[in-house]
Amino acid sequence: MIVIAEQMKAAEEASFAMGITADGLMELAGDGIARCIRQFYPKNGTAVIFCGKGHNGGDALVAARHLRNMGWLVLVRLSCPVQELAPLTGRHLESLDAVIIDSIPEVSQKRLLLIDGLLGIGITRSPSGSVAQLIREMNQIRLQRGAFTVAVDVPSGLDSTTGEVLGTCVQADLTISIGFIKTGLLADGATGHVGRLALVPLPGLECLDGDPAEVPCASALRRLLPVRNFDTHKGNYGRIGIVAGSCGYLGAARLCSAAAVHAGGGLVTLYALPETFGKLSVLTIPEVMVKEIPSYSAVLEDRHDFLALGPGLGKEHEGAILDLVVNAPVPCVVDADALNAISTDISLLSQCKGPRLLTPHPGEMERLDPQGGRSRRVWAEKFVTDHPVTLLLKGARTIVAERGHPVSFNTTGNPGMGSGGMGDVLTGVCAALIGSGRSIREAAVLGVWLCGRAAEIAVFNGEESQESLSATSVLTRLGAAFSSLRNGEY
Repeated sequence: MIVIAEQMKAAEEASFAMGITADGLMELAGDGIARCIRQFYPKNGTAVIFCGKGHNGGDALVAARHLRNMGWLVLVRLSCPVQELAPLTGRHLESLDAVIIDSIPEVSQKRLLLIDGLLGIGITRSPSGSVAQLIREMNQIRLQRGAFTVAVDVPSGLDSTTGEVLGTCVQADLTISIGFIKTGLLADGATGHVGRLALVPLPGLECLDGDPAEVPCASALRRLLPVRNFDTHKGNYGRIGIVAGSCGYLGAARLCSAAAVHAGGGLVTLYALPETFGKLSVLTIPEVMVKEIPSYSAVLEDRHDFLALGPGLGKEHEGAILDLVVNAPVPCVVDADALNAISTDISLLSQCKGPRLLTPHPGEMERLDPQGGRSRRVWAEKFVTDHPVTLLLKGARTIVAERGHPVSFNTTGNPGMGSGGMGDVLTGVCAALIGSGRSIREAAVLGVWLCGRAAEIAVFNGEESQESLSATSVLTRLGAAFSSLRNGEY
């Protein structure tokens, strides 16, 4: 569920009426913020708290106390004199007993964290005065010194309900929303300021009239990943057929099939035409069975629980691929060149003989159905209203939509994923998850979260940078992403 500012305030007032205190909520929020930061930065560094006069600053100060207890050096930048702080915020500043600074010093630690606690969800106009000055300072330090910026609840300067940038605005790398995700954080134009989005739920806080859209976190998705029985075997996790790869695009087939194996697929078969069979037999990992076929129509003669169609196929066999999309009786992921094939006659989606998961990037989606100025959410929801498919619309905030279900926004990932092959890995992961028994929608929501989390693990563990991150980097860290999900991380 996502909420507007008024609904969040009403939920807080209702909790106060039941005896929950503002200080109690602040303690829960601050603890959750610190634990979330710890997930991304397990090693200590220097945290600079940009503290406003309201309770948003108080949440940041409580988080700072927990970070200091973890070994972080904590410094505070105030937007106002101490005596102007809200009473509760002032008490937390006093108990923190941190050094209050007038400028950001050069620090010996390599890890510099800026925590935005300047403005909360109630602002509707452009920041001004000292607050605007501090926002500009944060953005400048982020650019010049590579600091990582964390926004508490909402980036200061962003309208939490509409997502409008109200003039000067913090550019966050991570926004930790408190209680519920605010609607403005999911607006198309807000993504560049929000960055990675995480949620710290507050027990006892309820909202009955919010938007039913979902923003799944690990604790919610964990149920989709039950512990395997000890007497399990490969037959329990699906016969997965993959139709991918053509001359010049063999890497797509390798990535997709390997991802299906590493995401738990039981038996993975990669189908190859005579001209690519020899090369793919050598290129793919040993766990993938490569089967030569005279034409793609022969795929329908084999037994499968699931098919993945499209990565790296090219246009040469478009008619045969379109035939597979329409006539395969099992669930299919339709990606890349299979999407381009179906875009020639999108009405065929209503004739498919099995469930279909379409996984377009924005360019492929434009060929399927021009956006025409609509928001990504409206675009996706209208598409699944018109066509009986599940849609995974890729992007910095990937959307999963299916008729009769709330739209789902993914939060994991980082800018390093803007490189070739990421979609091939995602297709293989979704194929394995569906082959293992999840519904198509469940597999889409879970698959995109896992791939994004794998990318985060690679970068935040210091093994990769956003520049060096590759699809192979994501593929090799899928196991860590599964473990992260089971651990209930953000």
